[in-house]
Amino acid sequence: MIAVYVPRDSSAVSLGADAVARAIAAEAARRGASIRLVRNGSRGMFWLEPLVEVTTPEGRIAYGPVVPEDAASLFENDFLHGGEHQLRLGLTEEIPYFRNQERLTFARVGLVDPVSLEDYVAHGGYRGLKNAQAMAPAAIVQAVTDSGLRGRGGAGFPTGIKWKTVLGTKADQKYIVCNADEGDSGTFSDRMLMEGDPFVLIEGMTIAGLAVGATKGYIYCRSEYPYAEATLIQAIEAARAAGYMENFDLEVRRGAGAYICGEETSLLESLEGKRGQIRFKPPLPAIQGLFGKPTVINNVISLASVPIILDQGAGHYKDFGMGRSRGTLPFQLAGNIKHGGLVEKAFGLTLRQLLYDYGGGSATGRPIRAVQVGGPLGAYLPESQFDTPLDYEAFAGINAMLGHGGIVAFDDTVDMAKMARYAMEFCAIESCGKCTPCRIGSTRGVEVIDKVIANRDRAANTVLLRDLCDTMVNGSLCALGGLTPYPVLSALNHFPEDFHAV
Repeated sequence: MIAVYVPRDSSAVSLGADAVARAIAAEAARRGASIRLVRNGSRGMFWLEPLVEVTTPEGRIAYGPVVPEDAASLFENDFLHGGEHQLRLGLTEEIPYFRNQERLTFARVGLVDPVSLEDYVAHGGYRGLKNAQAMAPAAIVQAVTDSGLRGRGGAGFPTGIKWKTVLGTKADQKYIVCNADEGDSGTFSDRMLMEGDPFVLIEGMTIAGLAVGATKGYIYCRSEYPYAEATLIQAIEAARAAGYMENFDLEVRRGAGAYICGEETSLLESLEGKRGQIRFKPPLPAIQGLFGKPTVINNVISLASVPIILDQGAGHYKDFGMGRSRGTLPFQLAGNIKHGGLVEKAFGLTLRQLLYDYGGGSATGRPIRAVQVGGPLGAYLPESQFDTPLDYEAFAGINAMLGHGGIVAFDDTVDMAKMARYAMEFCAIESCGKCTPCRIGSTRGVEVIDKVIANRDRAANTVLLRDLCDTMVNGSLCALGGLTPYPVLSALNHFPEDFHAV
């Protein structure tokens, strides 16, 4: 029976994948063709979605973007055997955008049926857990440490150090918490992975539990991700029934819908049923976290990277990347970009390579003037910085951050003064209100930017704005207030002409 793959990924569904799947099934039934319709994850090439793949002796042949009306002509042109058609793209893995990636964490996304445990195991799943079960907890932690894996959610804190702290803290109960509250603009890698390969996250969290002695885990899933939530629940039930979670219980919790809950201590407050507000540190969550117990908190990509480290070894993972940034990061191209989607690459390529070799330049065909990397709190980078290597330390050196790997492009029609204002206004809206620099500073910041844009005592208000940003950076309790000045100051520094009166 010939397998036909149509993505169930949210992005593909929003572009009509469900209707395409129904049309293909109906056309196959009408023609008496025997097919196995598989709803896989997206390959991450969103400009080609819905992307339909068919299994042939040569490999999977891709067709796209497909609309329901194409079903009849696809069958007429024998697409079930890789026949020629105007939508035929050739072998999926030979499409340049896809071929030139290093897919470690996303190796199975788009390849497997996301909710088939049999499919997951057939493609190397649970080998990492099997190896971990034969190791001492300290040895598991050491392997993660030796791999150089760092948090993929923002600050890039070494994962192994966090795990070692939890392992060394004595308690009657410990927890593993996955931060899946993916709220940064231009980011979708967590969602893609949870919808396209949920078992790799489950396996990573189970290994983390073994490593630190935790028997309970929670996935704090963004409330706007109903497909991811449903897919995770189905996968957890399958893993539990198959005996892969004998000593580790895992539960999905729906997020509270607030950006601030992406900060780890606010997330813990929300998990405990409280309002999402920042906690003072110390104590660190690794010592007193969820319900006052030692807690590992990592984001989706961090935990999903663990199985390959335990399967292939720390050295294999560490071979990718540069400097202190080891392994790969799934970069997400969004905004004014011709070929938006996900690109998993080893650290070290440049922003310019991502924007043009993969992204194809702007969707409008105009020059890309600015790029925001790292979500709504990331700096706006001008064209003169596009050759900076995508590396934690390199970005810190230009007062920027990689964050979650989200990249939003803007062409030369963008008004950077308005973008700076938006960043400050975003902070004012999303602030939890616990600390004055963030709560009041962001509100005053919007007012001051308005005065600068209106050219009202511009020189004095620019000085005031910079002073206010300094207070927010050094006085805020968490990264929301502490990082909001990054986009504001970068816009002011790199695009000062946009702040003159119109």
